[in-house]
Amino acid sequence: MPFELGLCVADGNRLGDQEQNWFVFEAMANRVKKSLSDLDGTDPKIHGATVRGVLSGLSNIFKRPGRQPTVPEMMQIYRALRKNQAAILREAGSNTLYSKRVFTDFCVVASSEADRIVVD
Repeated sequence: MPFELGLCVADGNRLGDQEQNWFVFEAMANRVKKSLSDLDGTDPKIHGATVRGVLSGLSNIFKRPGRQPTVPEMMQIYRALRKNQAAILREAGSNTLYSKRVFTDFCVVASSEADRIVVD
């Protein structure tokens, strides 16, 4: 999605003296050089087109003090979301994950599962 990535980078640069972080995730190593030569020199997070790979990359980027889920804990939360996906879509009267109601419901389930699974 070169267009969307360009918007993200431009927005980050627009802030001037405020530092705005942005990250590139890619399924395969070296593909960024081929498809987005303007990003040469950027270190993309290679996830291998797997859920575990994406979650691992996210856990390395969004490090914070306090409660921090491990990748296995995030995988448990992901599996709970997948298990509840059909019911959430049905209850929202939606056939897409990309609606406000569905996203909100997913956040509620994810938060509830995190409270249950993630150790302080």
